[in-house]
Amino acid sequence: QVSLVESGGGLVQPGGSLRLSCVASGTIFRLSDMAWHRQAPGKQRERVAVISRDGSTNIAGSVKGRFTISRHNGENTAWLQMDNLQPEDTAVYYCHVKGTSTWWGEAFDTWGQGTQVTVSS
Repeated sequence: QVSLVESGGGLVQPGGSLRLSCVASGTIFRLSDMAWHRQAPGKQRERVAVISRDGSTNIAGSVKGRFTISRHNGENTAWLQMDNLQPEDTAVYYCHVKGTSTWWGEAFDTWGQGTQVTVSS
């Protein structure tokens, strides 16, 4: 009953920027971790960034210094700011959210449908 809506993907030139958003809706009591993963054709899915409810973050080495993750708890929203994009960043980007649906701790673990990011000149 928890769903994610992702937006912000598209085509951008090398060196350009995109900002992805992820909005969670449904039966949500509290969100815990919110994360972004990506998967390129023929490659394994990899986690690029994660942010906890208190704002602590972990950024993958391949994108560190270029990508920033943020969130707004009151809006159940997370963003991924991607700067200085390179062709190797081309992938489908997925939002991943964990949390609880009730005060007594019913947990959920939900993935978004993915949004395409293409970096090409």
